[in-house]
Amino acid sequence: MKEIIIGKMKYALLLSLLFLMYGCKNENTKTALLDEKSIDNTSTTDFNLEVYDFEGFKKFLNRKDDTVYILNFWATWCAPCVKELPAFEALLHKYQNENLEVILVSLDFPNQYNTKLIPFIEEHDLKSKIVALNDVDMDTWIPKVNPNWSGSIPATLIYKNNKQTFFEQSFTFETLEKELKHFIK
Repeated sequence: MKEIIIGKMKYALLLSLLFLMYGCKNENTKTALLDEKSIDNTSTTDFNLEVYDFEGFKKFLNRKDDTVYILNFWATWCAPCVKELPAFEALLHKYQNENLEVILVSLDFPNQYNTKLIPFIEEHDLKSKIVALNDVDMDTWIPKVNPNWSGSIPATLIYKNNKQTFFEQSFTFETLEKELKHFIK
């Protein structure tokens, strides 16, 4: 019983923290691409960040095309998330000839896309597909990603067609590759 109460308290604390991070602004950003006006013109990047609310993001959760999808929910302010990113990048490189797509789903604060997220992506030369999920209604979309997800990050969903596994943990390259092998024949 005590574990359930502690688990619920952690969940409530995490949701409160995520709500504070995203603020009270409710922007309707269906499949929006940051345009020239929203990107600092002093940046030397050609990187265009795709920003979705959950309705626009859902398309990444249920593709049925014999590709293995790895969706990693992360943020630049999350030390365990940043530590595991090289494992996802290495996996993408090693299995580049397989039907594999790695999608890094940033949960960074929208007001820090230009100052933190995009510079981080450039500095680390990330090759995986990167999208930002900007939807403050976490109570609704977190259980749609996985009903057992407490909302903490890093979290990873691996799926192919109707088979999927969900992890609320950090990965090393070895542990991530081991899980991928359950999907690649």
